[in-house]
Amino acid sequence: MNACAARHVVLVGMMGVGKSSVGRALAAELGRPLFDSDEMIESDVGRTVREIWTADGEAAFRALETATLLRALAEEEPSVIAAAGGVVLSDRNREALRSADAHIVWLLADVEVLLERVRAGGHRPLLDDDPERTLQRMYDERADLYQEVADAVVSVDHRSIGEVTRAVMRCCA
Repeated sequence: MNACAARHVVLVGMMGVGKSSVGRALAAELGRPLFDSDEMIESDVGRTVREIWTADGEAAFRALETATLLRALAEEEPSVIAAAGGVVLSDRNREALRSADAHIVWLLADVEVLLERVRAGGHRPLLDDDPERTLQRMYDERADLYQEVADAVVSVDHRSIGEVTRAVMRCCA
């Protein structure tokens, strides 16, 4: 069976790995809507991720992350979901991903690649103090959780958005 025939294709992975960019390209290729967790949260709340994190704290953000994931997975129309980087930290989210009619793809990158990508953005409050050490710690904490939910793993290292999108398409074939 074609894995992309599942209702949803969900992209998981660390911040900066390219879930949003690949998600847009993949949604266009498959002719499906894109549900980008961070964009959905910001639209729903009317504040940036940084503002939510700073004003309301991590627990409040994680609750929004869960609600957004569950809402996207519940959509009837097959879609592409670019899940928030920390979505795998919650048992509830991992169970929702495993039980969904979805193909879960872990976009994987070396920490050095992630560090290079996230230096340009200022919207990642977890990286304010020591980006390299924080990314390495986060990767160490999350790698097994991403692997737990993933149906496929696609490396993004030294690949363009188009190359990664084609690799995701191949793993869905």
